[in-house]
Amino acid sequence: MTVTIRRATPDDAATLSRLAARTFVETFGHLYPPEDLEAFLADAYVVEKQHVILSHPDYAVWLLEDDGEAVGHAAVGPCGLPHPDVAPGDGELKRLYLMASHQGGGWGGRLFDTAMGWLERDGPRTLWIGVWSGNLGAQRFYARRGFEPVGEYLFPVGRVRDLEFILRRPAPGAA
Repeated sequence: MTVTIRRATPDDAATLSRLAARTFVETFGHLYPPEDLEAFLADAYVVEKQHVILSHPDYAVWLLEDDGEAVGHAAVGPCGLPHPDVAPGDGELKRLYLMASHQGGGWGGRLFDTAMGWLERDGPRTLWIGVWSGNLGAQRFYARRGFEPVGEYLFPVGRVRDLEFILRRPAPGAA
């Protein structure tokens, strides 16, 4: 098994689209009525949207590949979470997903560190994450990395509205 992390390019849009849908369904698909899940996937992870993200200089996506097959990804960019303290220049981890087959081996942490390193490439800044309120494992993972809950919002998946926690890690020295 040769596992690698590489930055995705616009040519990876179709791969990212399939992987994002696959990992979301594997992780959360059981929570939603089929029509709501289908509507969400048809909007959130279409190839065209992934191509726009991969082409934008303010966003970056990394792929975790096992022998050339994409099995995980991390996406970052400017913070778009609905919190009054979000400031210009703040960064956000938008997605961090691994196939279940590749969880628990430290690859999620490596992918996370790669993405955070890119967000802070010009120096430390405040970082944000939105995480489903029922995903206790992810909440513990982010807490170990200095993120604390500072708010919540509702995330739409079709007609379903999930309670999401907003986590923040202030830039070192920030008040």
